[in-house]
Amino acid sequence: MKIINIDYTVFPEVKIVRSARFPDNRGYFTEVYKKSDFEQIDFLKGKVFVQINESYSKKGVIRGLHYQHSPFQEKLVRVINGKMIDLFLDIRPNSPTYGKIGSHLIETNSNNNIYEWIWLPVGFAHGLLMLEDTTIEYNCTSEYSPSTELSITPLDPDIDWSLVDKSVADLFKQNLTSGIISDRDKAGFSLKDWSQNEISKLFNI
Repeated sequence: MKIINIDYTVFPEVKIVRSARFPDNRGYFTEVYKKSDFEQIDFLKGKVFVQINESYSKKGVIRGLHYQHSPFQEKLVRVINGKMIDLFLDIRPNSPTYGKIGSHLIETNSNNNIYEWIWLPVGFAHGLLMLEDTTIEYNCTSEYSPSTELSITPLDPDIDWSLVDKSVADLFKQNLTSGIISDRDKAGFSLKDWSQNEISKLFNI
């Protein structure tokens, strides 16, 4: 596995890991995961991925903003094929950036020589906006727990978009009215209600 570099996002805890593909006239080959290489990355050292999910979404779909407790679930996410905006919202009530959201554009197709992972640690709710039909992969540090998975509604007007490029924020807000969002995601917590919920204290830093 050839890891090329690691970048920060607007939140130092949320990171981008770039790895190489090896193309030739037949196509390409890549090592998607090698434990010994991941162990060389400080924030992944000791992390054990126990569940791998694949998800396909149509253009215009919005998913999120999801998170889980008891057990906490951290995620390493990549686009297998397609194009999306990955969104990550600080849900730690005592964080100085509580309620602020960040974004990262990820695009992958068969011609790419590099692919990207995004690392989503505890304390951030995760969302997606699909810019085209897209297949993604989630590597998770705990198994899915339907009884303890929660969400912040992407419709909450109190989400602070000041750390995101205006063009991205505007695109997301446009898709809130024209895109495809599940009723369950629409019915998530508001930031105000979440901060007053006892469970939110589990996420304090």
